[in-house]
Amino acid sequence: MTEREPETITKKELVNRIADSTRQTKVVVKDIVQMFLDEVIAELAAGNRLEFRDFGVFEVKDRAARRAQNPRTLQKVQVPAKRVVKFKVGRILRERIGAEPEAPERPTRPTPPPVATPKPPPPPPTPKPPPSNSPF
Repeated sequence: MTEREPETITKKELVNRIADSTRQTKVVVKDIVQMFLDEVIAELAAGNRLEFRDFGVFEVKDRAARRAQNPRTLQKVQVPAKRVVKFKVGRILRERIGAEPEAPERPTRPTPPPVATPKPPPPPPTPKPPPSNSPF
């Protein structure tokens, strides 16, 4: 199985798909999608947990302060405590992601042929010692 590059789906693309399938105008669908996202943000900002059955759960977790290291300079830095959003995958989403892709694979970009590296020239022959006039 070949690994394909994931596509980026924008909110605009989702709005277009939903509008097409529901026969609603894009303006109405865009407003509904934006209201949904605004509510998700508001609830998470308030520290609430959002549970969408079979899809997953969003929740806010506190991450403790810690010491880290800059990999480039190897300098120790203090990372402050912060709140982060965690997502736990639900049953149906987990099953769909783990399943084989149903969509036909799109053609991938052709890979360029490998570049032939030139072989180094052979070393010069070692010179033979001059003939000796010695009887030994």
